[in-house]
Amino acid sequence: MSGTPVRPVRVVVCDDQTLVRTGLVTIIGAQPDMEVVGDCADGRAAVDLAGRVRPDVVVMDVRMPVLDGIEATRLLAGSGVRDPVKVLVVTTFNLDEYVYEALRAGASGFLLKDAPPDRLLHGIRTVASGAALLDPEVTRQLVGRYASRIRPSEDGGDRQTPLTPRELEVLRLIADGLSNSEIAAALVISQETVKTFVSRILSKLHLRDRVQAVVYAYRRGLVS
Repeated sequence: MSGTPVRPVRVVVCDDQTLVRTGLVTIIGAQPDMEVVGDCADGRAAVDLAGRVRPDVVVMDVRMPVLDGIEATRLLAGSGVRDPVKVLVVTTFNLDEYVYEALRAGASGFLLKDAPPDRLLHGIRTVASGAALLDPEVTRQLVGRYASRIRPSEDGGDRQTPLTPRELEVLRLIADGLSNSEIAAALVISQETVKTFVSRILSKLHLRDRVQAVVYAYRRGLVS
């Protein structure tokens, strides 16, 4: 007896550059486990379109006319949104200093625009599954570059954090962009133990995913 067919991941693509948007639509639409249910060229259109078609993931550019990707992400996935949509931000690292703000606004992850297609597709699948995606190659540079700007002046550091010393250690490694396997190797513990630590950290800090954990770590001055 055959199993129940798996529903394709429904994706909306939002980018104001026609060639980029067309390329993304073509790559994503060619996957048997994905379906592009709409595309648009600005953030306002993305919010309206997502409200109509209810995609699983919105692939979102940052710099766009009418409404930028940050504000669109906040409207789609922000803390006050009743039924949030998962957002995967695609950005040009050397230009977009606002990616941190997009993550803070509720994005589930980010990728570079020059990432190979297989990484983009992996990112969509990862975000659709409910996990977060941080590109390990640029996490430290991207967030760390603006750490002094985003860290609040009244930062209390470790004293205001309800984490154990070991949990703080894991959080700092997450903020450095390490994967679970890399954290396990660094701390000489099993990946299952790392998963347990990550779950405890997110629960104690009332965070949704690893992206929010990175934001938290930098805002509290726990990494530099």
